[in-house]
Amino acid sequence: MHNKIADILQKSVLSKNDLIILLSANKDNAEIIFNKAAEIKTKYIGNYTYFRGLIELSNICTRNCLYCGIRSGNKNAERYMISDEEVFNSVKYALDRHWGSVVIQSGERSDTAFIDKVEHILRQITQMCEKKPGITLSLGEQKTDTFKRWFDAGATRYLLRIESSNPDIFKKIHPQDKLHNLERRIENLYTLQKLGYITGTGVMIGLPFQTIEDLANDLLFMQKLDIDMIGMGPYIEHEDTPLYQYRDLLLPIEERYFLSLKMIAVLRILMKDVNIASSTALQAINPDGREEGIRVGANVIMPNITPVRYHKSYNLYKGKPDIAPETDNYIKILEKQIALAGDKVGYGDKGDPKHFFRRTVER
Repeated sequence: MHNKIADILQKSVLSKNDLIILLSANKDNAEIIFNKAAEIKTKYIGNYTYFRGLIELSNICTRNCLYCGIRSGNKNAERYMISDEEVFNSVKYALDRHWGSVVIQSGERSDTAFIDKVEHILRQITQMCEKKPGITLSLGEQKTDTFKRWFDAGATRYLLRIESSNPDIFKKIHPQDKLHNLERRIENLYTLQKLGYITGTGVMIGLPFQTIEDLANDLLFMQKLDIDMIGMGPYIEHEDTPLYQYRDLLLPIEERYFLSLKMIAVLRILMKDVNIASSTALQAINPDGREEGIRVGANVIMPNITPVRYHKSYNLYKGKPDIAPETDNYIKILEKQIALAGDKVGYGDKGDPKHFFRRTVER
């Protein structure tokens, strides 16, 4: 198997079967894959990791996804919406420390009040900043006009995860209603690209019903879509969700973690110049999980800069790391761990993915 993996890693084009073999590698053989991914990252991205200050704007959500702790049907969730002033203070915290970007994430809403609030926040951020920061939104599906309003107001990136490109799995992890539709979600991704956004998506790794072949197809889906940035991580169950009933079907949590590292590495090999986030969910399993993600090919970490009193309420899955707040001392620890992984922090740089510029030129 060692020789077969080595042969695959010499190829310029990888087939689905190649991806399945790589994702099936044991720990000894996976090191070859991890080393190859790190080599490709250095060549195409450089040895930089970029901080994106994460602001969890609200846990109010109109969707009822069967895996998510802030689903609309979870009556145990304590709902909140942070104030504009709190958003601006969080952005200032990031920019004062020379982070080039922030991420604004929320439960999915498309009502007028929410759309207007986000537009106002974006315009205020761009006005308060001498040097325009990179602003990523992760606010779910919206109409084209809404995406355009937010883009014109200052957003530059948009992350819209699909969680699985397999229509059957998508149906099993979402309610069967008009709000949850895979084809429409994919169409939203194409719309974002057409509008000029740096466009991102992602999947969960280790879902019940999911196979290695499904994950290989997820990677090929992202390659076909020509995506610019990816956020993906291990599925971690939440007791207040319908999907929790299938917890006995899950891989052991350590295997989901290891499989997630392989997904990061194989994606880096497949799509050499994209941005890949090392997710907080990795850290929920292993205290050094985000740094391990950097070692095997990721180049983005999103320290949580949401005001402390809201941290426990944005509870997507059980065991979310309680780093409240991600203090300067913690950032220094992160810097050291990133250095051990062979990288340095790209301070003062938005860290836009090189893939975006290549994609837009080629089109």
